[in-house]
Order: sequence, then C-alpha cells, then structure tokens
Amino acid sequence: MTTRTAINPSPWSTNLGFDQAELIEDHRRELLISGQDAVDASGTPQHAGDMAAQLELALDNLQDVLGAAGMTLANVVRLNVYATDLDEYLKHFGRVVERFGDSRYATTLLGVSQLPAQLLVMLEATAVD
Repeated sequence: MTTRTAINPSPWSTNLGFDQAELIEDHRRELLISGQDAVDASGTPQHAGDMAAQLELALDNLQDVLGAAGMTLANVVRLNVYATDLDEYLKHFGRVVERFGDSRYATTLLGVSQLPAQLLVMLEATAVD
C-alpha cells in the first residue's frame, strides 16, 4: 500500500493547497504524464487567448489520462505547470485547488515565453498508487 507523507518544514504552502515535498513509499505503479493542455480529442488547440478555459480543458485532459490508468487526481504527487503569463495563471489557480480538493502534491510553476499552437498553459504530472 502506498504511503504518502507531506513534507512541509514551514506551513505556508499548505495554505495554498500544495506541499513543499511528498515522500512516497511502497507504491506499486508510477504514471509519468506528458504535458496536458487545451486540445480536443483530435489534438486541435481550443480556447485561443483564454487562460481560464484552457486551464479547465487541460485539467479535464489530465483527469482523462489518469482515469485511463485507473487513477484520479488524488494519485498525483507532482504537478508542474508551464504558463506563458504567470499573473494570469495565478488569477485562476483556485480552480486547480478546487479540482484537487483535499489532495495535495508537490508543484512547480514555470513561466515560459511560448507554448505550441497558441496554448497558454500546460500541466505535467506524476501519479502513484
């Protein structure tokens, strides 16, 4: 059985919904998820210029990949976020926290100058069970 232990030498990150680190022990499967973004089932980019809508679809796509592996957002132990506009992303960060509910994870937010095909945000995750 997988054991997850939150590592937070100081509590500031838990107030934002994530842990500074996650110690994972005794897991049996590890899922490394490529960047998920705002594309439809055929890979066509959606919601040009709309960070909020792109983030929602990227989260949907992340959940779809997790579901295909028999996992949920609760299995995510690391979430890397790549965004072309950090201030705009942070306006919508609450949606990520809402989607993950009580589940926390280690995270890194990276500002990038450009993503492919007018995409504004990309989510890369690691999940275990």
